[in-house]
Amino acid sequence: MTATTEPAGPSRRGRYRALLPPFVAWLVTNLVTWLVATASVAGDGSAVQYWSTDSRRRWDSEHYLSIARTGYEMFRCRERYPDFPDVVCGNVAWFPGYPMGVRALSATGLSYETAAVVISEASLFGMFAVLWWLLGARLTRASCLTLAVACVFPGGVYFHAVFPIALGTLALLVCVVGVKRGSWAVAAAGGFVAASCHLVGAAAAGMLLLSAFFAWRADTWPVRFAKAGSSAALAACGVLWAKWLMWRATGRWDAYEIIQASSYGQGGLRQPFAEMTKAYDFPFKDWYTPEGHLPWLVEHALTAHRTQLWLDVLFIVLVVATATVLLVRNHRLDVEEWAALILTVTIFLLPFFAGAEMSWYRNHAQMFVGLVLVRRMSPWIQVPLLLLCSVQYALLASMFFAGVLV
Repeated sequence: MTATTEPAGPSRRGRYRALLPPFVAWLVTNLVTWLVATASVAGDGSAVQYWSTDSRRRWDSEHYLSIARTGYEMFRCRERYPDFPDVVCGNVAWFPGYPMGVRALSATGLSYETAAVVISEASLFGMFAVLWWLLGARLTRASCLTLAVACVFPGGVYFHAVFPIALGTLALLVCVVGVKRGSWAVAAAGGFVAASCHLVGAAAAGMLLLSAFFAWRADTWPVRFAKAGSSAALAACGVLWAKWLMWRATGRWDAYEIIQASSYGQGGLRQPFAEMTKAYDFPFKDWYTPEGHLPWLVEHALTAHRTQLWLDVLFIVLVVATATVLLVRNHRLDVEEWAALILTVTIFLLPFFAGAEMSWYRNHAQMFVGLVLVRRMSPWIQVPLLLLCSVQYALLASMFFAGVLV
């Protein structure tokens, strides 16, 4: 009797079926964002064209695109703009992970703008796919509600924009996967990309350093500390790579710190609660009110950064409370839950310690990793959270499309 081999078709179909929920979630979040865009108005009073790359670009986007095109530069502003304040200008305040990806993809013939949007949308789909795997890749009430919250996650409009937020968040999720699977190489690679995309991504290095206490459980303590330390060090190299590229272009290792201090008044540690107050009181409405007649959604969204902060605080409280309940009840957290908890708390706090009064709302979008713990919440918490996130997503996204947010 000859042996027969099982056909590969069913397993391949199974993999495709496993990607169906993430794909549906990606379609839903694009549909929701498109609907919000059509109900908004651009800064000049014109209709928003959601499928245009222009609608997804803001002030920081131009810096990421300039790095992709020509690399880094730093100069005194008055050297080129005589009427400008005597501060430092350039693009060394932005990290290279995302723009280098844009440069690589543009080699296929795509414009830099199109390549940037493609990377953001592909990263967003990857985020849903990796999150779905971390949720167990099974259709349950908890996993479906968690995926629904992911579709309208606070600040998630920046996942669609010409910003590194989606790519950085995907890298953080990959880092969590590496820790969960016991692969320090995968964890280090995810941490490296996250740290090279944005300074907030350096939270991965801190989480990996602590991972010796909750991960790598099949190894002895010396090996656990070796894996945690080496993966954390490699993740931190994402920041060193950014500074090396800046040094090559400007001749200054401290180029990032110089422009942050000179042009943006940032540098050193801040008092986080005072920074939260400044962020809450920031006058976006007075600075960036769009021209012409405002649609209802835009008119009611001009101060949505305030409700965004309240929702971010609520989310972090729920994540910490859920982890605490699990520890008390089960005396343990899963590896991925420890990783997500540490990352979520760090991502929430970092912008306020650094003084990011005009960018915390997009940095906080990377708390998306905390959805790993949302699946453990009661439906009585998940459903109200979904409703609150849906309303806030519409408000902040309208604020973005109206050009109020940078």
